[in-house]
Order: sequence, then structure tokens, then C-alpha cells
Amino acid sequence: MIRLLYFVIIFLLVYSCKPATTVKHDEDINQLAKEYVQLALTVGLYDESFVDAYYGPDSLKPKSLSVTGAKPLFPKDSLLSATDELRSALQKIITGNGSDTLKNRAAWISDQLIAFGRRIRIFAGEYGTFDEESKDLFGVAAPIYDENHYKDLVHQLDHVLPGKGNIPDRFQVLANKFIIPKPKLDTVFKAAIAECRKRTKEHYQLPSTESFTLEYVNDKPWNGYNWYKGNYTSLIQINTDLNIFIDRAIDVGSHESYPGHHVYNMLLEKNLYHDQGLVEISMYPLFSPQSLIAEGTANYGIDVVFPGDDKTKFAKEVLLPLAGLDTAGISLYFKAMAIKGQLNYARNEAARGIVNKTMTEEEALRWLKEYALFNDETAAKSINFIKVNRSYVINYNYGQDLVKGYVESRIKNDPSPDNRWKVFGELMSQEVRIGDLSE
Repeated sequence: MIRLLYFVIIFLLVYSCKPATTVKHDEDINQLAKEYVQLALTVGLYDESFVDAYYGPDSLKPKSLSVTGAKPLFPKDSLLSATDELRSALQKIITGNGSDTLKNRAAWISDQLIAFGRRIRIFAGEYGTFDEESKDLFGVAAPIYDENHYKDLVHQLDHVLPGKGNIPDRFQVLANKFIIPKPKLDTVFKAAIAECRKRTKEHYQLPSTESFTLEYVNDKPWNGYNWYKGNYTSLIQINTDLNIFIDRAIDVGSHESYPGHHVYNMLLEKNLYHDQGLVEISMYPLFSPQSLIAEGTANYGIDVVFPGDDKTKFAKEVLLPLAGLDTAGISLYFKAMAIKGQLNYARNEAARGIVNKTMTEEEALRWLKEYALFNDETAAKSINFIKVNRSYVINYNYGQDLVKGYVESRIKNDPSPDNRWKVFGELMSQEVRIGDLSE
């Protein structure tokens, strides 16, 4: 009897996600968008990482799977079938006689559904290569650089860092001067986020009711996380497992809040969900092309809100005194950090090696310490992140580079800060397809 009840629940859930068989332009794209959301929320009942945020109507939420307190088996084939059928229905709109706006909306949802299919397979234990997974999940495969590329970049630090000997160790000696004392974390982070918010509000009119809650947590595979709750509110969590350096207060604060994830989600909710009624935007699937935009804009946004040497000045004049740290050497530290930033792709190679089983964890740790200049703790934390999230790491570096190229190609004739903010905000307020970033 219990098995029969499980079957009925799965049948109803999957059947509710099947697309309409006829296409009537606006009416049908709205119906298909609802079914897209329902499908994602259904997968999310099994895969807890599938849906990062949802603020749409309760009517689209599926009922709980539990009949006796235990989840039924993951209905991979049924979910994949529903995904394929939904994409097929969207294809009729894409190739039909509707407007370009309608076709772009359908194509955007269809791109997201490619990621659904790949993530469903991954959750079922069917893995691909690093590049196969990243292409399906995020719409791109990140460039590959050999070991000599990273050796040459690391060698540049030999002329920057004080002392002699091992470059990674010399970098850590410099960096360790700027570890924020744990009792000062809240003060420093709140000051950094307040400055990010002030600068962002100079360019964007944010909803009057927007707000966030800041929490400090432990035992997480990430450094910081924004849990967007809808209605222009977020829960921002900062992981305090590891030492936090002064630059991370700026980077993580901006990335998670202003003009990063908090602002990105608010702009989408207001401009697309509330103003235009695009129900698909109310659900953010974590493993999808949308994350390439979200992480890319969040990282590029750090340089938008703190252009040039503003980060160095703000750290020296505000954050370091608040942290009770000496300002001597901070300019040198940020100069070294700029070079270190070019080494971010080394993390991709470590992840590629782990996912493709061409590196052991020990070899990946060596890459992260020698070429990403991670300390022992950070390298180990990064390995844990990769094991959980696989190719997701490309969104931080390649996503940032694609967003940077998109914005800067559009401000060539007017590279003023105001225009940069304008183009950046427009990017965060649209259903952007990944192919659009390179056009």
C-alpha cells in the first residue's frame, strides 16, 4: 500500500510538470514558465541544493513527498522526461512567429532546462567530465591553462614580496599581518557592507523595504553565502571556520550584498517578477546558467564599487583601524593580491583534476597551495567545496571575466563610473543568455 502511495505522489508531481501540448504565445509561455518552476521545486524535494531561492506563489509548490517519514526513490527518468517535454514545448515558441522578446524568454528558460537535465543525472550518480558538466550546467567550458602558466604568474611575486625563499610561504607571511581578530569580525564586516551599500545607493534606487540579516556560522564549505528570501530581504552568512583577511571583508561583503547577490536578486525580483510578471524568475536554480551571471556579477561588482585603489584606501583608512591592525605593508599586500587574483583559474584545474579523476586530493592540494597561494586550511576547505559542487568553481573566475568583457565592451565610448554602473545594473536586471555575454 505504501509503495502504491509513493507511486501516486510521484505520478502527480511529474504529471503536474508536463508542458502544454499547444502553444499560444504569451498565454502559453506563462503556463510553461509555471511548469518550469513546478518542475524545479519538485526536483528540489529530493536534491536540497537544486533550488537556491524561491519567492513565487505557494500554489506552485508541490506537496511534501513524505508518506511515512521516508523519501521515495528519486524518479530520475520521469523528471528527465518532464524536462525534455518542457523544452520541446518551448522550442515551438522559439521557432514560431512570436516577438523577439517572447522567443528570448523561451530560449532563456530552455537553457536553464539543459542544466536541469545534467543536474538530475549528477544527483542520480551519473557523472560527466568537468567540461561536459560545466557546459550543460552553466553554458560554458572554462579555458585550460598548463602548469607553466601558473608558474610564470607566481614568479612575478618574487619581485614583489619581501624576503627570500619559497614564494607561497612569503606570501602567507605578508597576508598573516592582515588577519581580522575574531572579536572584531562583526564590526569590520558591518563597516565594509555599509560602505558598499552607500556607494551602491548612489547609483541605484533600491526598494525602500530592502534589508538583510548578517550571521556568522561554522562548518560550511563556502566563505560566505546569501540566502535570498524574497520581498527584497536576504540572510547573509559568513563562515568563520578559517582566518578572515582584511580584503575578504570587502570582497565577501560586496559579493554577498551590495552590489552583489542581494542587489542582483532584488533587481530581478522587482524588474522582472513584480513589474513584468515573469514567474520563472521567482525560482533561482543554483546549478544553472543563472549562477554564471550571479557569481560573475558579484565578483566583478567588487571592482565596480571599489574601482582603482579604492579598496586599498578604504582598508587602510577605515577597516584596519577598526580591526586594530597595523596599516604598514597594506599597499604591498593589495599589489600581491592583484597578482594572486590572476591565479584564480588554478582552482579550476584542481577541480577539473578531482572531477576527471586525473588528480588525487593530495595533488589538487599541491596545486591550490603552490599556484592559487592558498594556505593549508583554505586549500582543504576548497577541496571540500569542489567535492560537493564540482564544476561550480568556474562561475567565480570565468563568470567574472565574461561579465567584465560584457560591461567593458559596452562602455568603450563612455568609460565613466556612472556609465559602468548603468550597464552593470542593466545586466543584472534582464534574462541574459550566456551567449549574450560574448556578443
